[in-house]
Amino acid sequence: MKNPLIVKIVILIIFIGSFGNAFSKDMKIEEPLFSSSLRYTGNGMAYWYSKTNGGLEILTGIPYSNLDCKNCHVATCEACHRTVINGKPVYSKTFARKQDTCLHCHKREASVYQIDISLNQKNVHSAKGFECMDCHTAREIHGDGIEYKSMKQPGAMDTKCENCHEPISSTISHKVHRDRLDCKACHVRHVISCFNCHFDTLLKEGKRVAIPLSGWVFLMNYNGKVTSANMQTFVVAENKTFLMFAPQNSHSIMKDGRKCDECHATDTVKKVREGKLSLTWFENNNLKNVKGVIPVVDGVIYESVYQNYQDGKWIPIDNPALPLIHYAAFGEPLSKEQLKKMSIPMGKK
Repeated sequence: MKNPLIVKIVILIIFIGSFGNAFSKDMKIEEPLFSSSLRYTGNGMAYWYSKTNGGLEILTGIPYSNLDCKNCHVATCEACHRTVINGKPVYSKTFARKQDTCLHCHKREASVYQIDISLNQKNVHSAKGFECMDCHTAREIHGDGIEYKSMKQPGAMDTKCENCHEPISSTISHKVHRDRLDCKACHVRHVISCFNCHFDTLLKEGKRVAIPLSGWVFLMNYNGKVTSANMQTFVVAENKTFLMFAPQNSHSIMKDGRKCDECHATDTVKKVREGKLSLTWFENNNLKNVKGVIPVVDGVIYESVYQNYQDGKWIPIDNPALPLIHYAAFGEPLSKEQLKKMSIPMGKK
């Protein structure tokens, strides 16, 4: 092959072929990861909503695929990585790692931060300058090729307290509870709950309306330990009601865990043992909610005020139907034996 032109063409073909193979190889590795990630699929919401799993679809009769909720999730890399520098659009890893980028979508956690700031409550991690990506991993966000059902499905998340806090200090509380309690059960200060989500308004107006409540944290079982949890209530078709409990890590973290008497032998625990607890009520025309630690136990009546949303106003529902109760995100209620232990005053056996 003495013709220089032919030699150049052959080299060019080999180069293009090699580049194409490398590009295809990269695509085979990278593209399926993100397209199977929870950030892309939105499987977490679809999973708890599904009637197959005892979710809200039982009351609505509308498949998740027909709801606008599915559009909230990330379709492309641009949602996190695209920014503008010197008037030009660019892709930036630095921008994607910024906490404000995360909080743009994770609005519940943004509200948690604002509450803590307004009450001058130090979130121990924020106080030291930590941001989301100091604990969370690229695998959690970009995916690993496995299509998880929920972020709470074992294996979906890498982040856990023990990644940094190992070994755990030998305090009395740590010795007493040993491996029965997850760190979050004692160190999460509070959670924000979306209360009274009005489903019909979502359908008719495409608008999500709910009442944010805080000052409480729920306890339930997850992955073999008691952990922090949250609740969410829904109103469907004017008087059908739905109450969901699920494990949740709020990012309002306290350095010192709760005192014994904040969980044990409280008035809330007493009422739960009696079988009924009012989560919300009206006081001087203002909606109030119980504060502090609330054990989640099957068979207990958790009373709440339910309201319709009409013309921009909340209207209390007279005699609402009893809520359908759902334990989501691989969470399970506390057992009667666990509740019994919580009823024992500190210092007594």
